[in-house]
Amino acid sequence: MTTQRTSRRRAAAGAALVVAALVSTAACGGGGGKDGGGGDGKAAGFNAGIGKVASPSDKEGGELKFIGTQDADSWDPQRGYYGFMWDFARYYTRTLVTAKAAPGPESTTVVPDMATDTGKISDDKKTYTFTLRPGLTWEDGQPITAQHIKYGIERTWATDKISGGPTWLMQVLDPDKEYKGPYKDQSKDKLGLKAIETPDEKTIVFKLPKPNGDFLQMLALPAAAPVRPDKDTAERYGLKPFSSGPYKFVSYGPNKGLELVRNDKWDKASDPVRKALPDKISLTLITNAEDMDSRLLAGDYDLDINATGMGSAGRQKALKAHKGNVDNPQTGFIRYAAFPKTVAPFDNEHCRKAVIYGADHTSLQTARGGPQAGGDIGLSMLPPAVVGFDESYDPYKLKQGKPDIAKAKEELKACGKPNGFSTTIAVRNNKLAEVATAESLQASLKAIGIEAQIDKYDGAQSTGIIGSPQNVKAKNYGIIIMGWGADFASGQGFLQPIADGRFIQQSGNQNYPELNDPAINKLFDDAIAEIDPAKAGKIFQEANKKVMEGAWYLPFTYEKNIIWRSSRLTNVYTADAWNGRYDYASLGVVK
Repeated sequence: MTTQRTSRRRAAAGAALVVAALVSTAACGGGGGKDGGGGDGKAAGFNAGIGKVASPSDKEGGELKFIGTQDADSWDPQRGYYGFMWDFARYYTRTLVTAKAAPGPESTTVVPDMATDTGKISDDKKTYTFTLRPGLTWEDGQPITAQHIKYGIERTWATDKISGGPTWLMQVLDPDKEYKGPYKDQSKDKLGLKAIETPDEKTIVFKLPKPNGDFLQMLALPAAAPVRPDKDTAERYGLKPFSSGPYKFVSYGPNKGLELVRNDKWDKASDPVRKALPDKISLTLITNAEDMDSRLLAGDYDLDINATGMGSAGRQKALKAHKGNVDNPQTGFIRYAAFPKTVAPFDNEHCRKAVIYGADHTSLQTARGGPQAGGDIGLSMLPPAVVGFDESYDPYKLKQGKPDIAKAKEELKACGKPNGFSTTIAVRNNKLAEVATAESLQASLKAIGIEAQIDKYDGAQSTGIIGSPQNVKAKNYGIIIMGWGADFASGQGFLQPIADGRFIQQSGNQNYPELNDPAINKLFDDAIAEIDPAKAGKIFQEANKKVMEGAWYLPFTYEKNIIWRSSRLTNVYTADAWNGRYDYASLGVVK
């Protein structure tokens, strides 16, 4: 699980070309104007898509036009790990359960999708039994069976061919990694994974070695989508996945774009979640982010699929002339600094606390873009979108925004460095906001006698640079600047990979402080075994408190960004389940 966030959030490179034959601004309602987006609809208003539905409608038809500067890591449901891919994948994949189609935190509730309910759970909380709905079909009209769902999940085990995707299900169902995947499966039907049983075509049973309160959240990921064996093209499956959802692939060009049209074999009566309003869905990929923002403002496209926030110039234009077309959601990410304990003097908690007290938290927030484009000042290592977040918990009084010089110097004395010390801040060179935060931190620490030099490393090589504890120690990286977001909104999905000592790896490490506290590790075990999310959240909060009390991390911001929605869009709302992105499967357009 330690490598999952790297896989999902790694920066994508590569040249992306514009898809040919752009639709004219007249045809797509272009031309700007007061409402922004230039469509026939009306701008719903600033933050109209946060906590509520902007422009509600059940009207079908039209083309929903995405644009982006980054392609998915893969459109294969078992391989994809980018957050926007998970959101978009629901157009052509279904799962037994899925995120509720609702704004904000309500979206983190798991509801039935292909299953008739959220499963029958045994008394020992280790067996989950699901029954499939009637009317489930593939794009060619053949029925979707329990065996297809099992086969799709089994593909996760085939890491020699199906690499890069989340491995939660593999780790929970087969922690000893005994199964080798369907391509090496010697059984006749290639369904040899013992932890999943399919007694008939309508029933699927999961047998966990031990309880896990987030198991339903894991089944809601695209990695739990069905794949039909006769349509499985292994490594090439992401080029044209076979649809189990309301849309199917017509064309896809890597780094160019894709086009989906209605799957006429999809039965709305079998799908209680997806609205499936547009007739067609297209994605155009280009390389220039400023150009993308300009095209959104002009009304050529409806929204940015990557949803990483408008650039500075586009953001300023949008807020000035088209404020009614933007939302400013929480993304669920924390931007932070970590203190590796193998690098002196950060083996001493008082030296770590000196940095936390000495940092200028308003300056760090400003460096990331301010309250709107950067986010709220972070107070601890559980963000608002994660169950267990406590807005009143602020152990270092970071909300006041100013450094506490007196407390910082007090901590320096306590760690035996009254005159300060020298260290190195490691930061990705391709993340300008991170470089700016490093410079902000460097300046504020100088005021308390800590001399920090900045080492800007190749962001594409993070796994082997900051992800290697040996390299971190050799380079004297006392402070590592990074960001983190949850695969699903629980302490297991967010906090455990960065704070549980059993997740420390020699390559691809994400637990940068190398924090390994048996008391914290046990709290994770206790919380994971708790089926009630609210009760588990309280236990995860206790783990969070121990992490903060040990001063292993300095949170900068609970990230927010500015995202665009055209006036053509209907049923628009941001969802915590999708890291503050819009719920793509609910969107419609005004023709």
